[in-house]
Amino acid sequence: MNMKLPVSAARAQEALSPLEWAEKACEALMAKFEPEKLPPDRFHYHQGVFLSGMSKCWQQTGNDSYYDYIKRWVDSHVLEDGRILARNADELDDIQPGVLLFPLYDRTGDERYKQALYNLVPTLKDWKTNPSGGFWHKARYPNQMWLDGLYMAGPIAVQFGKTFDEPDYFDLLTYQAMLMEKHTKDPVTGLLYHGWDETRQAAWADPATGLSPELWGRAIGWYPVALLEMFEHLPQDHRDKPQLVNIVRDLLIALANYQDEATGLWYQVVDKGDRPDNWTENSCTSLFVHAIAKAVRMGILDEAYMDHAWKGYLGVIDTLAFDEQDRLVISRICIGTGIGDYAHYIARPTSENDLHGAGAFILMCAEMNLAKSKG
Repeated sequence: MNMKLPVSAARAQEALSPLEWAEKACEALMAKFEPEKLPPDRFHYHQGVFLSGMSKCWQQTGNDSYYDYIKRWVDSHVLEDGRILARNADELDDIQPGVLLFPLYDRTGDERYKQALYNLVPTLKDWKTNPSGGFWHKARYPNQMWLDGLYMAGPIAVQFGKTFDEPDYFDLLTYQAMLMEKHTKDPVTGLLYHGWDETRQAAWADPATGLSPELWGRAIGWYPVALLEMFEHLPQDHRDKPQLVNIVRDLLIALANYQDEATGLWYQVVDKGDRPDNWTENSCTSLFVHAIAKAVRMGILDEAYMDHAWKGYLGVIDTLAFDEQDRLVISRICIGTGIGDYAHYIARPTSENDLHGAGAFILMCAEMNLAKSKG
């Protein structure tokens, strides 16, 4: 492959600002895909997280080409009456892209975006749950709660509650967040296991605890990213916020202990960086950096933790390259991954410019740009 050399971490800040890196990622994906052709061909979080990152670029740059791209994708899935095409109605993954409807409704006043939100979010009130009231991740995985699920349902539901004065959603989703943490937190590392099956029926479930076997990077990353997004819309005096703030703080402090000293990155299986077959992964690192920097900005973490954020950010930048068309290539992204054992996670293939990996990268860069501006 005829690739240019990566940009070295030592020169990264001089070469491009974090926002310029985010724009490079947006432009690479925009050049590769017309918005209507973003894979997979359904209303799904892979496109949703990428376009959520792009939305933050639009907000920071005012570049309407990003807004237009997002709108074209949404409009290819949302009909005039607010019905949504090609969505798996029993999977949390296919609720997350609804967050893109808020800025479109705010800017255009088009009622179909509001109706689409009402076609999505109220389904959570009838969602299948485990005996403790925790959302099933997917209908085909009965009683399984995955950390990923909070990112898929939490931000959209809390923003919906604030936007349309539907406060029931605040309690519904803070409960999900607390239930997840209560049952997935490892008391030794302070990290969270990928999944929990209260009924212990899943093939991966520990027969005593119902927990999955490993502490997988990207799953852990979705959880604080989701909570911090929820905090932007949750009432300041909500009864559960102090507990949730402590949960985020404790998790991010625990994660800092597992950052690779040499590269600044985090490992695919976070707590087993000493194993020779484990490997550093860019999407989880990007999510952790985003969350640490945002928690500092929100006053949840001490400013000293920005050292971990900048080290992780520069570690990811150091892995980047450009193709023959001078377009950014983001590598070391684990492909979509279900729950399994250590061998399962380690054997997962990696991809380049995968949408949810690129989305995580853009989210990181947009947040680090705010940190740089503040500094």
